[in-house]
Amino acid sequence: MKIAVIGYSGAGKSTLAAALGARYGCVVQHLDKIHWTAGWKERDPAEEQVLMTEAMRNDTWVMDGNYPHLAFERRMEEADLIVFFAFPRFICFLQAFSRYRHYRGKTRNSMTEGCEEQFDWEFIRWILWDGRTRERRKLYHTVKQKHGDKMVVLKSRSDVRMFQKSLG
Repeated sequence: MKIAVIGYSGAGKSTLAAALGARYGCVVQHLDKIHWTAGWKERDPAEEQVLMTEAMRNDTWVMDGNYPHLAFERRMEEADLIVFFAFPRFICFLQAFSRYRHYRGKTRNSMTEGCEEQFDWEFIRWILWDGRTRERRKLYHTVKQKHGDKMVVLKSRSDVRMFQKSLG
């Protein structure tokens, strides 16, 4: 089983990815760990590509994150299931703030060690506006057009719960 979990920041991609990995016994790859190094430094692109190639070699995986430059189309092609978190921006904002309050001063499991949880203006802008540009929405629309037969769209916490129940 190969599952790609994509969507807006703060929606709960990493949490669901971990649950799906445990359910199906798949390797869980949080793409934030590939992209970031300690101290919120962006990893060298060549090194990112090496790590991504290694992650894609697994027979089964759950990958959470968007990162269009990290084999995005290949992930969508290879995935048996694509889960798209299409939560409203205000819900993502509230959930990201809640996550910050929980992990403040710590690094969450889905992030590179040394990247303490933050909730600064740059991240707030990303959640509310910059991560929802016309280009980003077009990317998701294209995925739905090309891979709609294997895509599940989740728009709320209750959608997530119903999706998880539907898995048995």
